[in-house]
Amino acid sequence: MLAALLIVVPIFGLVGVGFLARRLRVLDDRAGNGLSRFVFSIALPCLIFRTLARGDLPLAEPWGYWASYFIALAIVWTVASLVARHAFGTVGIETVVAGFSAGQANTVLIGVPLILQAFGEAAAVPMFLLIAIHLPITMSAATILVEGRNASALSIARKLATHPIILGIAAGAAARPFAGAIPGPAWQMVDMLAAAAAPGALVAMGVSLHRYGLSAGVALPATIAALKLLAHPLLVFLLATLVFPVPREWVPVAVMFAACPSGINAYILAQSYKTGVALASSAVALSTALAVATMAMWLYVVSG
Repeated sequence: MLAALLIVVPIFGLVGVGFLARRLRVLDDRAGNGLSRFVFSIALPCLIFRTLARGDLPLAEPWGYWASYFIALAIVWTVASLVARHAFGTVGIETVVAGFSAGQANTVLIGVPLILQAFGEAAAVPMFLLIAIHLPITMSAATILVEGRNASALSIARKLATHPIILGIAAGAAARPFAGAIPGPAWQMVDMLAAAAAPGALVAMGVSLHRYGLSAGVALPATIAALKLLAHPLLVFLLATLVFPVPREWVPVAVMFAACPSGINAYILAQSYKTGVALASSAVALSTALAVATMAMWLYVVSG
C-alpha cells in the first residue's frame, strides 16, 4: 500500500501546488484557464499523436476491453441518474448532469499522468485506446439525453471533429504509416510538448479546483463520488477479469481509468446549459479530494 501511495501522492501533490498557487494569488483563474487550454489543445494531442504514430497497437479491435469499461460506465451513469431523480428530486438536465458526473472520468488531468507514472509507457497504448472513444461516447450520450429529439447528429459530429483530442487521435493514425520518415527535430519538438502534458494538467486541475466548492451540499455529490471512485472501477475489474476476454496487463489500466474522479466535462456541460452547475462542481471537487485515497487503494489492488 505504501508503494501505491508513493505513486499517487506526488500526482495529487501537483494538484495541490496549483490549488495553493491560486489561493495565494501566484496564479489567477485566467492563468489557469490558459494552462488548461495549452494542455488540452497542444500538449495532450502531441502525447496522443506520438503514442498512436509510434506505439505498438493491437492487430484486432479490443472489444472485450472496451465492453468491460463502457458497460460499467453505463451502469453507474444509470444508477446515479435514478438516485438523483428519485432520492434527491432532480429533474431534466440536472439529472443528466448527475449521471454524467458519475460516468465521465477525469482522464486527461488525472488519469493520463497517474497511469503513465504507475505503469510506464507500456500503458500508453491501452490507455489511449480508451481515450479514443471515451470522449465521443460520453459527450454524444450526454448531448442526446439533454436535447432529446432535437439533438442533431451533424452538430454532435461537428463538435467532436474540432475537439483537440479527436484531432490528435486522427493525426496520429494518419501519420502511423510514415512515422519513420518524420525528421528527428520534429519528433523532439513533439516529445518536449508531450512531456509538458502531465505536470501542466495537474497544476491546471489544482487552479480549477479552487473555484469549485460544495455549494450543492454533500449528500448527492458524495453519492456520485462513491459511484465514480468505488463502483465504476469495481465493475470494470469484475467484467474484465470474469466476463470478457481482456489482456491481463490491460486490466490495471482500465481499472485505474475508471477510478479517476469526476471529469471537468460534467461541469462544462452543466455550464453550457446553465443547469446543475453547483452539482457538477461539487461532484468534481469532492471526488477529486477523495481520489487521493481511493486511487491509491485501487492501485494497490491491481498491482497486487
